[in-house]
Amino acid sequence: MGLIVQKYGGSSVADAESIKRVAKRIMETRRAGHEVCVVVSAMGDTTDELIDLAKQVSPILEGREYDMLLTAGERISMSLVAMAINSMGGDARSFTGSQAGVITDQSFNKARITSVTPGRLRAALDEGAITIVAGFQGVSETTKDITTLGRGGSDTTAVALAAALGADVCEIYTDVDGVFSADPRLVPKARKLNRVAYEEMLELAASGAKILHLRSVEYARRFHVPIHVRSSFSQHEGTWVRAKEEKVEGETVEQAIIAGVAHDTSEAKVTVVGVPDKPGVAAQIFRTIADAELNIDMVVQNISAAATGRTDISFTLPVGDGRRAITTLQKVQPMIAFEALLFDDQIAKVSLVGAGMKSHPGVTAVFFEALSNVGVNAEMISTSEIRISVVCRADVVKDAVAALHTAFGLDAEGGEAVVYGGTGR
Repeated sequence: MGLIVQKYGGSSVADAESIKRVAKRIMETRRAGHEVCVVVSAMGDTTDELIDLAKQVSPILEGREYDMLLTAGERISMSLVAMAINSMGGDARSFTGSQAGVITDQSFNKARITSVTPGRLRAALDEGAITIVAGFQGVSETTKDITTLGRGGSDTTAVALAAALGADVCEIYTDVDGVFSADPRLVPKARKLNRVAYEEMLELAASGAKILHLRSVEYARRFHVPIHVRSSFSQHEGTWVRAKEEKVEGETVEQAIIAGVAHDTSEAKVTVVGVPDKPGVAAQIFRTIADAELNIDMVVQNISAAATGRTDISFTLPVGDGRRAITTLQKVQPMIAFEALLFDDQIAKVSLVGAGMKSHPGVTAVFFEALSNVGVNAEMISTSEIRISVVCRADVVKDAVAALHTAFGLDAEGGEAVVYGGTGR
């Protein structure tokens, strides 16, 4: 038998009964002869509760102490899961991210993994133990401080450990039965996908699909780690995420044109108004944004007005970074000589993703016809070989997603998709 890495999200370990159910599932995997390494998220809404608590005592929600606080949730989960397994007669040992050998850079709140040295995990596995690792966290290779990988980072922890340990598969357990053609909370007729290529999953994750952390998919593609997304609340076969050319045993289904529709309501739009339309100005704007360590998504520049020689440049970024972007740009306004800044946090991004799109004409036409039929206006447009994205008003995102899902024949026949664990991951 092989080595399996399992990751359980917050909804899967939300309370004592859930933890015992997860422990039973882990024990079943171990008794089947597999070595098992488990990664756990914080229980239920623990991380959000810790953030709320931090807000009550400090206006600064970043830095070393903030990371120390947020990692407490996963340490609670790892200990309780290990205790539950041991009470069932198993041998489980819990490890923090640093004890598990997850080494990161020194960036607090959004650290990136630089290496994984799982010596202690390997030793415990060799002794027949089940290893339980706190997700979402690591230790800086330079300062030795505790760091966090950003929200959803437990997925990345799991895939990184799977790669380092040479696991046969990384199983991501969540509160739905796999990856769906749209968020089943928004589109009840969303269809479960049997398999998704890494490239499609990257686009879905980057476009707002929260089933997998974007960096976990990047890591899996880089190190060829197959991911199996499934529910901890059922025994159903989930969704395999792997290279397009790889086959799952028994699979004969031809690759679909469209993988799914994703949406993201966590972005804001910044518009730089009245920018001098000459070489180097756009570079100054985006260098300023880059130096502030802000990541942007979509960018649109309007046609220059002949009378004034000026144009507008709009870009989107995480809503939490919006105010910092405005403050940063205001400091360079005299140098760049733009006229004004506009900030809009009532937007949403809707994306259609599918590796088959590039070889099928008419996809773009159907896309915009579907939006037009429900009165959705596209404020910004971005495309790649396997994705079309638009920015629209946040209050019409449900109509936009439903219209696209139906227009491309993604609605499932029969019953509605089941969400077992509420709103948790």
